[in-house]
Amino acid sequence: MAPYFGLRGPSLNRAIMWLVVCPAFVTYGYNQGVMGGLLTLESFAETFPQMNTITASEEDKTYNSTIQGTVVALYTVGGIFGSLSCIKLGDMLGRRKVILFTSFISMIGAILMGTSFSLAQFIVARLVLGYGTGGYVATVPVWQSEISKPNKRGAHVVTDGIFIGAGITFALWVDFGFYFVKTNSVSWRFPLVFQVLLSLMVMTFVMLFPESPRWLVKRGRIEKAREILAALEDVDIQSEQITLDIRDIETSLALSGNGSWKDMLKMGDQRLFHRTVLACMGQMFQQMCGINLITFYATTIFQQYLKLDPVQSRILAASMCLTQPLGGLLAYFTIDRLGRRVLMLWSAAGMAISMAILAGTTSLQDNTGSLVCAVVFLFVFEFIFTVGYSGLTFLYATEVAPLQCRASISAISSAAVWTFNFLLAEVTPVGFATIDWQYYIIFAVLNAAIVPTVYFFFPETNGRTLEEIDEIFLQSRNIFDPPRIARSLPRMHVAEAHSVDIDGKGDASDDVMAEKPKV
Repeated sequence: MAPYFGLRGPSLNRAIMWLVVCPAFVTYGYNQGVMGGLLTLESFAETFPQMNTITASEEDKTYNSTIQGTVVALYTVGGIFGSLSCIKLGDMLGRRKVILFTSFISMIGAILMGTSFSLAQFIVARLVLGYGTGGYVATVPVWQSEISKPNKRGAHVVTDGIFIGAGITFALWVDFGFYFVKTNSVSWRFPLVFQVLLSLMVMTFVMLFPESPRWLVKRGRIEKAREILAALEDVDIQSEQITLDIRDIETSLALSGNGSWKDMLKMGDQRLFHRTVLACMGQMFQQMCGINLITFYATTIFQQYLKLDPVQSRILAASMCLTQPLGGLLAYFTIDRLGRRVLMLWSAAGMAISMAILAGTTSLQDNTGSLVCAVVFLFVFEFIFTVGYSGLTFLYATEVAPLQCRASISAISSAAVWTFNFLLAEVTPVGFATIDWQYYIIFAVLNAAIVPTVYFFFPETNGRTLEEIDEIFLQSRNIFDPPRIARSLPRMHVAEAHSVDIDGKGDASDDVMAEKPKV
C-alpha cells in the first residue's frame, strides 16, 4: 500500500488533522470539563466519602472540599511533569513516538479513574492521566507546525482550539445526561472511561503518518526528510522547492547549532531565552485571562451566584461552551489573513471589557436585567477567548522557538499552561468566597495589561517559514526589536541570505554571524 494511505499535499494534512489532532485535543478538552459535573453525583460521593461535599456535615464539609479540590487539581500537577518530560523525550524519540507513548499513558490513567474504588487509586489515576495529557499537548502542536506549509500553519494549529472547545462541550453534555442517573456508579464511571476510545484512535493512526521533516534533518536523515516534504507539498522529491526547503532547515541548524535543551536558558545570537519567555508568556496569558474560572466553575457561577436551579445551570454551562468551537472556526478563517497579533490584541481587549461588564452586572442583586446581561457576557467571553487564545498560543509557542530547542520550549510553555491552570483552580473558590463580584475586576485588569504587552513585544509570524522567524530574532538587538523587524523583513530563503558552510565545502562567509554585535 502507498505510504500515508496514498494521500499527499492538502489531503494528507487534513487526514492528520482529523485522525490524530482532532481526537487528541478533543480528549484534552474533555478532561478539562468532565470532572466538574460528576463531583455532585450521589454515587460518586458514596464511593469517595472523603470528597463528599453534598451530604457531609458542616464540620466535615470544609475538610472534604479541600480534599476534593486537591485531588481534582492533581491532574494539572501530572500535566506539568508530563510537559516537562518532553524536554528530553521530544528530540530523543521524535514527535510521533512521544504522541503515541503519552496517549497510551493517558489511556491508562482514564481506565484507572473509571475503575477506582478507593481514594488512593483515584489520586494515582489523576496523576497518570495528567502526565500523559501534558505530554501529547506539548508535542502535537510542534508536530503540526513542522509539517504545515507557512500559509496554512496558522489555520492547521489553531484548530486545536476548536477541538478543545468541542471536547469541553461534549464532556458537559455527557455530564448533564448522566446527572439523571444519580445513584448508579455508571453515572460517573462511563464518562471517565469514554475518552479511552479517543486515545485509541490517536494511537492507531499517529504512526501511519509522516514524522516531522525538520526533526529528521536534525537527526541527519536527509533523504527521508526530502521524501516527507515532497509528500506534504505534493511535488516531486527532486524538485527545486524541496532542495531549497532542506537547505533552509540545514542553514537554520548551522547558524544555531545542535546544543542541548539548556541553551534555551541562554540568550546568544538567536536570543533563545527571549524566545522562551515569549512562548511562556503567551501560554500564561491563555490561563490568566480567566478562562478557567468561567469553564471550571460555570455551573457554580450559574447556580450559586446567579441563583439559577441545578438543571438550568447545567444546561447553560454546557451551552456556553458551544461558543468555543464557533470562536475556533472564526480563528481558523482569519488567522492566516489577519495575523496572530491582531487576534491576540483584539481578543484581549474584548475579554477585558467582558470581565468589566461581568463585575458590574453581578454586583447587582435580584436584578433580572443584570442577570440576563451577565449570562450573555459569559457566553461572549468564551467566544472571544477561543478566537485569540485557545489554539493560537500553542501555535505561537512553536513558531517563535528555533528547531534545536522547539521541543524543549514547547514543553516549558505547555508546563506554564498547566501551572497557571492549577493556580486558577486553587484560588478561584477562595476569590469568589472572599471578594465575590470584585474577583472579575482582577481579570479585567489582567486582560487590559495583555494588550500593550502583545503590541510591544510579540512579533508577527504570519505567513513566514519557521526559518524566516529565526531570522527575525537573529537581526534583533533587544526585546523591542522583533515586532519592528517582523514588519520590515522581506520574504526570503534563509539559505540564500546566509552562505553557511553546511556541506563542508567552505562556502563564502563561513563566519556569517561575526558581523552581528554580541547581545
